[in-house]
Amino acid sequence: MTGQQKNTSSAPASGHSSGSSETPRTFKVGFLLVDNFTLFALASSIEPLRMANQLSGKELYSWQLLSASGEPVSASDGISIGADSSLSEPCDFDLVIVVGGVNITRSFNQKQLAWLRAMSRRKVTLGAVCTGSYVLAMAGVLDGYSCSAHWECLAALQEQFPKVNCTTQLYTVDRDRITCTGGGAPLDMMLTVVTRHHGTALTSGICDMFVYDRVRADTEQQRVPLRRLLTSEQPKLAEITELMENNIEEPIELDELAHFVGVSRRKLERLFLKHLGCTPSRYYLKLRLDRARQLLKQTTRSIIEISSMCGFVSPPHFSRCYRKYTGRSPKEERAAVWALKEVQASGEGLDIDFLTPSRSARALQAAQAEPSYGAVNFMAMPLAGSGRKSTGS
Repeated sequence: MTGQQKNTSSAPASGHSSGSSETPRTFKVGFLLVDNFTLFALASSIEPLRMANQLSGKELYSWQLLSASGEPVSASDGISIGADSSLSEPCDFDLVIVVGGVNITRSFNQKQLAWLRAMSRRKVTLGAVCTGSYVLAMAGVLDGYSCSAHWECLAALQEQFPKVNCTTQLYTVDRDRITCTGGGAPLDMMLTVVTRHHGTALTSGICDMFVYDRVRADTEQQRVPLRRLLTSEQPKLAEITELMENNIEEPIELDELAHFVGVSRRKLERLFLKHLGCTPSRYYLKLRLDRARQLLKQTTRSIIEISSMCGFVSPPHFSRCYRKYTGRSPKEERAAVWALKEVQASGEGLDIDFLTPSRSARALQAAQAEPSYGAVNFMAMPLAGSGRKSTGS
């Protein structure tokens, strides 16, 4: 990813801090729900505000759920959530947060983008949780800003929006933009906002009520699945894999990797075999193929471009590697995504649907274009024993 600098800007402007004798005004937050948004991210964002009001005995925060038309919006789990208002109705928000979810590249419309641009012109602070940063970027309101987003859409963000500085931080506060990854991370971001508005005593009380032991800092990084097996006891291995992740387009030779972290090549290979069950070259290849899968599913970049961006010497070599480890060619992967888009646009259901699609079936259908779809089986080849001694791009 691109730079991960610390942002020192303040949180969105609000009412008075807890040390003020004046009655704080209500801080108004609008949550823009896009199709297939993640319910967990929404709840993680709203609950700290609710509890701040409960513990203070005052309406420090108010919130509304918004949809383009004012109609209910389906979350990624198939649960339909009613909206409080449409984007055509008058509003007076201090902060608007886009709540993203699965299939984000096809879950918003031009009306939502135009409305976000209008909010930006009115100097409303804009935010996003989960994959919502992609929508802000599409609206052009993240240019020149740093942002966080769920790791699954970071590749698409980074490649499609070069004016946006994507980070792997849990959340990022950059002037009048606050963006966040998914899951429970919005809780940390909103607790940080509450702290800056009303002080640590209120935030500590909220944490006690939620049995939440600490508020994670914005400098903390989201856990990317490819490094889940790494532990703090293996700093050299963590450093090497980070170098690999940051050098996808131009892979680094193993001898250079070993030199950078101060170990021998033989020790480097032993570390990978012992802790990751594969050779360094196989792990590096898997990283590059995983990035390619994200770009194939989430961007319109050509296969030739993706081949180069993922460090392959030629498109045919890329296609052979991709087919070998995924069971389909890059062209077939791309075609499957667009075929799914046409099916979803026509309103047809999954093959597993019967007369009425269940919530779970609809959720599964919505997730098919995601890079993580079927990830347990993706490249489920034996990792060890590749026998390759170089990065072999």
